[in-house]
Amino acid sequence: MSDEEVKTVLARLFAIIESRKGADPSVSRTALLFHRGVPRIAQKVGEEAVEAVIAATRGSADEVVTESADLLYHLLVLWSAMGLKPEDVYAELVRREGTSGIEEKSRRAAKG
Repeated sequence: MSDEEVKTVLARLFAIIESRKGADPSVSRTALLFHRGVPRIAQKVGEEAVEAVIAATRGSADEVVTESADLLYHLLVLWSAMGLKPEDVYAELVRREGTSGIEEKSRRAAKG
């Protein structure tokens, strides 16, 4: 799968997620998440991240794939609920290109 195909898949999923804002929570899982609000969506992101970690520690590549898909979905829902776009995150990743992880962590610690 090319980089462009990956971006297209994420863009399509994000568009679907955005289209579910205001939809009936009884017929759409995404609409139900929006209805429950950012704290619940953030909790789901955390749960899915933990499930991906557990799958990885078990050494189950198939489970890591499925849990990672769940994590990405819930992360996109969180971004949408907070008024963010994938491009906002992509721009931050581009900003960090060429910067070591140690340097980036030091910058954030200095701000905090």
